[in-house]
Amino acid sequence: MSAIDLHARPSKDYAAKLAETTALLVKAAQDYAPGEVTQASSLGAEDVVISHILNSHQLDIGIFVLETGRLHQETLALLDQFKATSRAPVTVYTPVNESVVQFVAREGKDAMYKSIELRKACCGIRKMEPLGRALDGKKAWISGLRREQSGARADVPLVDTSEPRTKLNPLANWTWGDVWHYIAENGVAYNPLHDAFFPSIGCEPCTRAISLGEDFRSGRWWWEDEAAKECGLHVKHDDAGEDAAPVSSLLSSRAPA
Repeated sequence: MSAIDLHARPSKDYAAKLAETTALLVKAAQDYAPGEVTQASSLGAEDVVISHILNSHQLDIGIFVLETGRLHQETLALLDQFKATSRAPVTVYTPVNESVVQFVAREGKDAMYKSIELRKACCGIRKMEPLGRALDGKKAWISGLRREQSGARADVPLVDTSEPRTKLNPLANWTWGDVWHYIAENGVAYNPLHDAFFPSIGCEPCTRAISLGEDFRSGRWWWEDEAAKECGLHVKHDDAGEDAAPVSSLLSSRAPA
């Protein structure tokens, strides 16, 4: 059974939510000059919905993807398809190769399983540093955060101005059923891992399928305490690239004498 068959159940106010989301994205395209606002896409179900709305309404908002070097083959295949079909420009950011090589040589390919410290260091190299480059010069960015995703995201606002760079969360009010209804109704291409019970998809070694009753993000870093389950992309700080600095300090402090 596909994810569409399992989940495509719109809420009663789905039409109002879709109108709200569309209006927010249209306003973003009007309020910001081209290049000042961008969508961050992991190519997950929420993000492909947002990208489809941007493309359908021909909004001048670019999209970026962080290709960490450890993504599933299914995600990479979808990325190739998305780049070939998206009207909006899609920019792919990769980690600094030398940083990855040095980290893997020192800590091992699967260092993320050894400690939260090392897992976050890996996220710092593969996600946070590229994110800093992706958001450089941007006044706002768009995420697929939803309140329903986890307890840590229960208060996600539609527009977050608590940091210097505005974050737009156009699906904040959507349910999982709303997301899949949109995908089904509009024939949106999605990651086939969703059909295998992967609601949240990150890097291959840090993502697993979930079981009935588990929350949406329980398959991410499943060996860690619930409170630690963020890579840094959506942790509040004064500047989008700040989380990378402590990582650099950590890595240099662990370098052999």
